[in-house]
Amino acid sequence: MPAIHDSDSFSIGGVAARTGLSVHALRFYERENLMVSPVQRTSGGRRIYTQTDVDWLTICTKLRASGMPLASLQTFADLVRQGPGNEHQRLDLLRSHQARVQAQLDALTECLDLITWKVAVYEEHVATDTAEGLWDPAATSAADARDQRTAS
Repeated sequence: MPAIHDSDSFSIGGVAARTGLSVHALRFYERENLMVSPVQRTSGGRRIYTQTDVDWLTICTKLRASGMPLASLQTFADLVRQGPGNEHQRLDLLRSHQARVQAQLDALTECLDLITWKVAVYEEHVATDTAEGLWDPAATSAADARDQRTAS
């Protein structure tokens, strides 16, 4: 196999630096068949990655960071490797993941709203040196807390 030596080829360390993945993780991605094309090697056996590999790994990193299970990522990689003709399957997989991520974002937004409200309550408390607006969670229901938040 010919060695690749040009400005669009990278060592495993260079890819690690570009993607934020460790060298160990890059080997894992290759071993788990997550790459869309075989990683080339020099005559000495060192891995040589292309810009396409780096771009693909960037996609994989974002999908994993967003919570995509490894099995789904493997399925997606397999579909991409198969080439044109399975775009509906890829779309279904990505839409399903998108819905999970959106649900997580919605839940986190609700949490952030509550935290923002509590910060405002405590800022007011600190600014006025009063306990007005503070509540005892043991004595107040979550519904009461939501009512207080929406009233302000």
